[in-house]
Amino acid sequence: MTGPSSPQRPEISLVIPVRDERENLPALVDALRSLRSGLGRRCEIILVDDGSVDGSAAEMKRLLAGEKDALVVVLTRNFGQTAALSAGVDHARGDVVVTLDADLQNDPADVPKLLAEMERADLDVVSGWRRDRHDDWLTRVLPSRLANRLISSMTGVDLHDHGCTLKAYKRKLFDEFRLYGEMHRFIAAHASAIGGRVGEIVVNHRPRHAGASKYGLGRTWKVLLDLVTVKFLMDYGTRPMYVFGSFGAASCGLGVLSGAITLVQRALDPQAYVHRNPLILLAVFLFLLGMQSFMLGLLAEIGIRTYHASRGGRTYVVRESFRGGGETGT
Repeated sequence: MTGPSSPQRPEISLVIPVRDERENLPALVDALRSLRSGLGRRCEIILVDDGSVDGSAAEMKRLLAGEKDALVVVLTRNFGQTAALSAGVDHARGDVVVTLDADLQNDPADVPKLLAEMERADLDVVSGWRRDRHDDWLTRVLPSRLANRLISSMTGVDLHDHGCTLKAYKRKLFDEFRLYGEMHRFIAAHASAIGGRVGEIVVNHRPRHAGASKYGLGRTWKVLLDLVTVKFLMDYGTRPMYVFGSFGAASCGLGVLSGAITLVQRALDPQAYVHRNPLILLAVFLFLLGMQSFMLGLLAEIGIRTYHASRGGRTYVVRESFRGGGETGT
């Protein structure tokens, strides 16, 4: 692999997931070429075909045939936007990865602004904010605003537009976590959880001129489930026993309390039958539930320790290091 200091290595990687956007591809590639020529830095284009059925893959190959620093990655089927972005990032060689949508609603002309803000404020992630959106208000804008408030509240990363694909990332961030489900919208939250610096700037948002949107209300539930997962990983990713153990202790405690109440009732009323008292069943259920929670916590602890051991045993991320004598490492 080309080393970091090699002149052959691109500085910027533009990663664009594509699904059934054949009509938009010529204009997209022209815009990316214009962007690259004006950046003043070596830049590569990576288009990832996510199971398109309209001939997008063939069109991308045609448009980028012979193009320097361009790559087309074709997935075997539709895996989803998160998987497509992950595939693009895995093939990226630049120190900075910029992601965009292929439908041209993201404006490639905003990329220099993202890069400038990243350098100005020394940020690890710069997120675009589509302040003036050109989408259907009821099915796209309103759910997005509600979701953004919820995500900001639960993750502590205060962004107006977590779902905007137009973002710039330091490439090294992706060495610290993997993306699953619909978690591309939580990359900033993951970065913040490991100490990354996150910022946001307003970007242009344009109406869709061709093709149909692939998003709707149907995936809102998936986003909410992924948010629960992200929240758990951020707060208890290295100590899952805390949450499972706390629930188990509370459940066992309530079970013991229910059993004690049953015994007190029996002592006060010798005619009462313990086996007919529903509280005894509740006591057994709660106690067993608590013990199962403890066991889940132990299994989660073993799993998370195995995971960290496979990564060299590190449960931290170093930004940079200094030695006496002026030597600096990263």
